[in-house]
Amino acid sequence: ALDDLQLNDARRATIIEAYDRGQVITANSHVNNPLTGGDAWDNSNGNTVSQILRNGSQTNLKFKSWLDNLAVFANDLKGSDGNLIPILFRPFHEHTQGWSWWGTNTTSEQEFIDLWRFTVDYLKNEKNVHNFIYAISPQIDQLGSRESILFRWPGDDYVDFIGMDSYHGTNTSGYSSNLRNLSLLSVEKGKPCGVTETGIEGILNVDGESYDTYWTNEIGKPLAGKNIGMVILWRNAYDPNDQGNHFYAPFEGQSSSVNFQEFYEDPLTLFSNDLPDMYTMPSGINF
Repeated sequence: ALDDLQLNDARRATIIEAYDRGQVITANSHVNNPLTGGDAWDNSNGNTVSQILRNGSQTNLKFKSWLDNLAVFANDLKGSDGNLIPILFRPFHEHTQGWSWWGTNTTSEQEFIDLWRFTVDYLKNEKNVHNFIYAISPQIDQLGSRESILFRWPGDDYVDFIGMDSYHGTNTSGYSSNLRNLSLLSVEKGKPCGVTETGIEGILNVDGESYDTYWTNEIGKPLAGKNIGMVILWRNAYDPNDQGNHFYAPFEGQSSSVNFQEFYEDPLTLFSNDLPDMYTMPSGINF
């Protein structure tokens, strides 16, 4: 949450380490509910967003104080070269769902749009945060459309990266169609795009058994022929005693790891070691 400062030193160290390796850095925010005091999943009150947008309200002031903390953190993110570190930032992700206080169960279309714009404007114009690349990420698990991606679109001036969270399971045809729509919209709007969350918990098939060819079948094949710049898996939970299956990426000895190696070696995929120098400005560029 934006008000949780205890882990900031660890976060900062991890981000700087990734930047110095030349990696892409992303962040999303499960921000707490500033009206109720609950977590991001607390959608018990339909007035949270309207109160954030009411200038001077207690909720408005609390939310802005959290953004102030975020701004201090963002403006202090500098690599060993002394430059600010760009972050692909996903506020209010999966806004197409109803689980969050900013989701469909508790906000109108205009309220969400105003919340997004308020957040971006406050960080950029009031707090001088200029190293955030703002990514929108509707959740589209089933067959969707161009309009599904543009659901509650805040406007071209407020979105830098077009994302899609997709927990499609083994619905390969629907996922492939959604990727095509994402790719076409990216070209239309002149903005990069990518899959901002995906995967299957435990990497299991519909029968609950290990899906050993998941990476080439469900991730690799649907990506072919589409201009998708990035695919992010959801997390692997810390599980030192190996007692659970809350993981989305393979690890040594996991049954799909051999297939993941095949996916890794596909000439159409790029991993960290394949990336060009993204953080050095080419010479001869005039603004």
